Amino acid sequence: MAAEKTAILYRMVMEKHVCPWGLRAKHLLKSQGLVVDDRWLITREQTDAFKAEHGVKTTPQTFINGQRIGGYDDLRRVLGKPVKDPNRKTDTPVLVVFAVTALMAIAASYAAGTLLTMRTPEWFIAFSMCALAMLKLRDLDGFATMFLGYDLLARRWVPYAYIYPFVELGAGVLMIANVLTWLSAPAAAFVGLIGGWSVFKAVYIQKRELKCACVGGDSNVPLGFLSLTENVMMVLMAAWVGWMAWA
Repeated sequence: MAAEKTAILYRMVMEKHVCPWGLRAKHLLKSQGLVVDDRWLITREQTDAFKAEHGVKTTPQTFINGQRIGGYDDLRRVLGKPVKDPNRKTDTPVLVVFAVTALMAIAASYAAGTLLTMRTPEWFIAFSMCALAMLKLRDLDGFATMFLGYDLLARRWVPYAYIYPFVELGAGVLMIANVLTWLSAPAAAFVGLIGGWSVFKAVYIQKRELKCACVGGDSNVPLGFLSLTENVMMVLMAAWVGWMAWA
């Protein structure tokens, strides 16, 4: 299709709604060097009539040399671009959290006067705890449902699934503030040890293929090494701040 130079694109452009997929299709076509004949569907009636005429259920629709290519995903396939699989499991959400919180920890250290300090790894883990807890709290019920699939304590006492994100958030905030270590360290150690054993048992002993609730109940993150990392970090953080407080 790279040799084609002209495409006709039908997309919804209404007063209160401009189809985002239409904008993406237009950008994709132009980025591939095609001249775009951009035709707007400006009313609901016009859109419905277009769908009925061509026997399609969605817009945008792209035509090249009189041949209908289809919607945005179809266009990507024809142009040799990858199409996202909504069911594919990926560790990307967790990796993004860790990358951002690492940058935040370095920035906080720099603001304190040094690029890296003894507190940099502490801040990284504490920021990660807060960020992951925030993602869980976006949909607490959804998180709890997925969490119940593998957490050993939650399966014995369901309310724990709803308490867990608040404990993780509270411990993280206290560790950032460097206060009430007597409370934050045991709390982080408790949820970290139980969570770590739950993940280890489900993944490495029972060999179960599950989704991890670490970034919320709507994620496609596989339960595995990175899931275990969240819990290991909490345990290590608890041990470190506890040792620093009582040494």
